[in-house]
Amino acid sequence: MTAAPPGTAFSVHDIPFSTYGSWFGISPVLAEKTRAEDLHLVSHQNGMHAVLRLVPLDAATGERAETVVRATPALLSWTAADCRVGLAYESPDTVRVHGTGLGLRVTAAAKSLTPFSGTYFYRDPVDGAHTFSSYETGRRYRITVLAGTVAEVCGDQTLGAGDRGLTVTAEAGESWEVAIEELDSARPPYHTSASFGEVTEAARSSFAEFVGAVAPWRSSGTPAAELAAYVVWSATVLPAGLVTRPAVLMSKHWMDKVWSWDHCFNALALAPGSPGLAWDQFSLPFDHQDEAGALPDSVTHSEVLYNFVKPPVHGWALRHLRDRLPRPLARTELAETYRRLARWTDFWLTARRAPDSVLPHYQHGNDSGWDNATTFDPARVAVTADLAAVLILQLDELARLAAELGFPDEAVRRTGTADALQAALLDELWDGERFLSRPAQGGSPTRSASLLDLMPIVLGDRLPPEVRDRLAERIETHLTAFGLATEHPGSPHYEPDGYWRGPIWAPATVLVEDGLRRAGHARLADEISTRFRALCETSGFAENFDALTGLGLRDRAYTWTASSYLLLARDHHRRADAAS
Repeated sequence: MTAAPPGTAFSVHDIPFSTYGSWFGISPVLAEKTRAEDLHLVSHQNGMHAVLRLVPLDAATGERAETVVRATPALLSWTAADCRVGLAYESPDTVRVHGTGLGLRVTAAAKSLTPFSGTYFYRDPVDGAHTFSSYETGRRYRITVLAGTVAEVCGDQTLGAGDRGLTVTAEAGESWEVAIEELDSARPPYHTSASFGEVTEAARSSFAEFVGAVAPWRSSGTPAAELAAYVVWSATVLPAGLVTRPAVLMSKHWMDKVWSWDHCFNALALAPGSPGLAWDQFSLPFDHQDEAGALPDSVTHSEVLYNFVKPPVHGWALRHLRDRLPRPLARTELAETYRRLARWTDFWLTARRAPDSVLPHYQHGNDSGWDNATTFDPARVAVTADLAAVLILQLDELARLAAELGFPDEAVRRTGTADALQAALLDELWDGERFLSRPAQGGSPTRSASLLDLMPIVLGDRLPPEVRDRLAERIETHLTAFGLATEHPGSPHYEPDGYWRGPIWAPATVLVEDGLRRAGHARLADEISTRFRALCETSGFAENFDALTGLGLRDRAYTWTASSYLLLARDHHRRADAAS
């Protein structure tokens, strides 16, 4: 079996083993925060479902073997002494599994509680393959034995409760091999001429090509770059169901959706080396824009949710995306993007502005992306400074697009709206120390200890010097040894694992770092970048991190965290090159 490049081994308990384009991965995760002893084939079609349990067996006893599990981008392996089972992706819907000295039991992961649910198992009389038909995913999982023997079959054509599956082994000194395919209704019998070694090498080469394009600048000074690229690459799925384009899911653990601001950070990281995939990431939520102009809260294989939205960071993202793409957008792309971005902006200026109010509001913390931030404790339906700030940047970007497209009057109008929003922001919500929030339905402004109240730093040099300088001072008080705490650590509301009430998050880090740099506070921006990159290099790419210990929290394979590392690492590398 071909060895993977050095430095890319990872724990499959933290990061699922998968490949670009696949809708399934191999991991022990069964549900949110629920892990099993064994690894499972976990599908993300129709939700997250563990479909098959994969158990290596001691050849002598037929019992579960004590093995060491190791994963690289090309190969997942179970080893015990000189015995090994290896698994590699041949294509997005097919894995090959090869074993020597160990057997493998493949069984349905979930018990069927009724005759009409769970997984049905049978041997197909057409091709002789053993097939699991999954009620939960709506797909079939076909196992074709390429070498070795089927030692045991249980639960064939069984309904209701009971185990079902098969065991594959080989004679002493011999090896066995199977192909496991995810398919819809039927396809021709499995056939291949590629050896397991060739499959593994092709997988290694595919990832090497991706990381070479996305992070060509990587070096010993960016030790997490390859793994960050793997997290993004392996979480990418092909178009299917309601997913209209190749999409980078937030994770192939339980956060298996595209949320309508998370996608921006993945797009930015991909832009220089994989521009087509980057543009797909930026565009996907806009494919589901509703009649009011709103983007959905999230998109996944079988559902699009509109009960919340996400913040309008898309103008900020588009400006940076265009700077990072290797070619300018064609006029048709610009025109379509302008139309979509204008409708999204106007949603906030109409559906989210109360009568006689200049400033828009959120209906819930979820709309901000900072679901439970303490900013929203006094009122969930709230006028907040961060919303006005990102909307101002979006209006600025619309004005630039309008000017490029030859709509000068529209450009002037959009700039005027942005200026009016900024004037109201400073007049109504700035108290000389930080920004306040207020109930959208009337009430006094209040302050919190949330970093969210300091997010107008994203306006950079658009802010008056005294405002941006004071914001920088306040932001620095949120900076721990590991990064920016989303709730000030001295706050009585600070929680180590409080979601947006304390932990460090990648998107807040990137937005603040960028705003500080444009506001003339490069030293602080550099320090924030340095600490976050070091955090990822020691704690991986978790959904968020304990601000006081650096411990990774929640989902441990989050793509916007990996992408944020790639963004900050690339920009640091470019600044260092420019300075040398």
